[in-house]
Amino acid sequence: MFIRNIDTHINKLHGVGSVASAKLAHLEINKIKDLLTYYPKDWEDRSIINPLNNYQNGKVCNIVKIIGRDWIGYGRNKTLKLYIEDNTAQGILLCFNRPWLEKQIITGKTYRIWGKFYYKYGELQSGSFEIEDANIQNTFSKILPIYPLTAGLSQAMLRRFVSRALNQYSSDIMDELPDEIIKKYNLMPKNKAIKEIHFPSTAEELEKARRTLVFEELFYLQILVGKRKINRPQRIKKNTKEDYSKLQNNLLKRLPFTLTEGQFNAVKEINLDLNSNISMARLLQGDVGSGKTLVSFLTALKIVENGNQAAIMAPTELLARQHSDNAAKLLEPLGINVAFLTGNIKTAGRKELLKNLKNGGIDIVIGTHALFSKDVEYKKLALVIIDEQHRFGVTQRSLIMSKGDNPHLLMMSATPIPRTLALTVFGDMDVSIIPDMPPGRKPVKTHLAKESSEKKVYDFVGAELEKGRQAYFVYPLIEEGDNSNDLKDAVSMTERLSKEVFPQYKTAIIHSKLTEEKKQQTMEDFRMNRIQILAATSVVEVGVDVPNAACMVVEHAERFGLSALHQLRGRVGRGTDQSYCFLVYSDDLTEDGKARLKVMLENNDGFVIAEEDLKLRGPGQITGTEQSGYLLLGISNPFRDFEQLEAARKDAFAILENDPALLLPGHRIIAKVLEEAPPFGNIVL
Repeated sequence: MFIRNIDTHINKLHGVGSVASAKLAHLEINKIKDLLTYYPKDWEDRSIINPLNNYQNGKVCNIVKIIGRDWIGYGRNKTLKLYIEDNTAQGILLCFNRPWLEKQIITGKTYRIWGKFYYKYGELQSGSFEIEDANIQNTFSKILPIYPLTAGLSQAMLRRFVSRALNQYSSDIMDELPDEIIKKYNLMPKNKAIKEIHFPSTAEELEKARRTLVFEELFYLQILVGKRKINRPQRIKKNTKEDYSKLQNNLLKRLPFTLTEGQFNAVKEINLDLNSNISMARLLQGDVGSGKTLVSFLTALKIVENGNQAAIMAPTELLARQHSDNAAKLLEPLGINVAFLTGNIKTAGRKELLKNLKNGGIDIVIGTHALFSKDVEYKKLALVIIDEQHRFGVTQRSLIMSKGDNPHLLMMSATPIPRTLALTVFGDMDVSIIPDMPPGRKPVKTHLAKESSEKKVYDFVGAELEKGRQAYFVYPLIEEGDNSNDLKDAVSMTERLSKEVFPQYKTAIIHSKLTEEKKQQTMEDFRMNRIQILAATSVVEVGVDVPNAACMVVEHAERFGLSALHQLRGRVGRGTDQSYCFLVYSDDLTEDGKARLKVMLENNDGFVIAEEDLKLRGPGQITGTEQSGYLLLGISNPFRDFEQLEAARKDAFAILENDPALLLPGHRIIAKVLEEAPPFGNIVL
């Protein structure tokens, strides 16, 4: 945002002292700009009257009369109780931790109240309300912002700070969209949009302000995507053949199965890229178990056949080890030198490995973040493959790419990226999708179960164990006290499963706090059926392939995102036998929470689930913010605002096509925004 004194610290604002400044910092509000772009999550329209007798249809907003008062409790727990009435009903205000209201609220006078009411102990009562003198116009009859808060900050405080900032800096806020765009879509001036988004004068003005700020945000996001796209030269095919190379054919001959149509098409598209004059930039999407890893091996073979090196990077050592073991079995018989590199490789072995990598003695190296360590050098790195790409940050991807001379890039994701996000963030990349699964696999049967019905779940799992199958039990916490005492944890449940529920079977645990050696040994024992029950956290979400595992039980399933649940479900059903997934949820789960889980019950398509996850939770929560590699947006949601996204993309790309350097007078504002305040630093490179 263009504001004079843009770097002014928040404590320069009147009323913001060191204590408030520290609290605001928890919300990442450090400067005036941060405060003005800390958009409300919702708004309360207090201009609409809602009487006491209509409390079930929303918060009560009405003028009431105080008809009496009382005190309940004793000592420090003593609470003021106010009896109220309007022209429809009577109610109670419980003034928790507000004893001063005894002197401010006078029996017989009228007041405006705003609060959520409920029936309890035969009374219509509210313990969360706002109240003010009916004869003094203040916050009532207005539309008020509701902000995400942190401890020590109230809505009233944030509203006051934002109001002061607007009074002082509103005239200094400049438009950031070209005039032609503002006129085309009838958008607001930026300073008015900022004011109306925080303190709307009407519901119509609020919607127009939101539309303005959403479009601006998506427009600049698409400008960045478009600039990356036009900076990549037009691909010119050296030849139009997508034929398999000699090494690729040799691998295919060794496989006991044929590629699926989706795998075949993906390799065909990738081979065309590799035969062109510029580096490949492709995203490979496919559901859990669709065979992306095999496609990545075939891609690496084509690179190696031309005398180059390939690096395959995975987010965890467990997954990297699995890829390395599979690569060794499939590729080493073809004469390919495969190496495994992580931070846990011992000094002596690491030194020899790095030497071979530098002199070209290693064709394919598979590992974790260690692949881009400072001391790691490649002779001719021509291909970087990033598995579970959303688990790596932008910087990390840049570091591994810098190890080669503009190498080909293949990013893979088993967490399906909805079309909306793919268009938003990966709009400059080619995308391949593997829509099918290997033949013979049966869809996993999913069941929803209340926590109180756990015995039925245990009985069903026990029957599968008797058949010689295996089971996962996944929990949201590693051990008791990690976050909440009312949640089951993997440590204590491992003991219960092994001693009380399934004492006749071997049970083990795996979580992120274990050493890599311990995790690797546990997974190997589970893979070999030396362990029948594996209790875990979501660490098993990625990279565990045990075809004999028949049951996945996720406890407190409501605590996981839909995409994470889909990933966990994908850990079973890897063989030809029928497998099952049980999503166990709290007995008092809300109807909205149950509706969320029903998405899993009704869908096996990861892309449908990802769209629903985006719709329900928004892009930030799905992808995270620290290392998501997707985007961190302020007010827009690509799913909800998809029409604006498409319009913004069309305009942004048209401008860049006609004026790629942004030199025309009407486009200089865009260049200035990019130069002085580059937004969205957290989008994928």
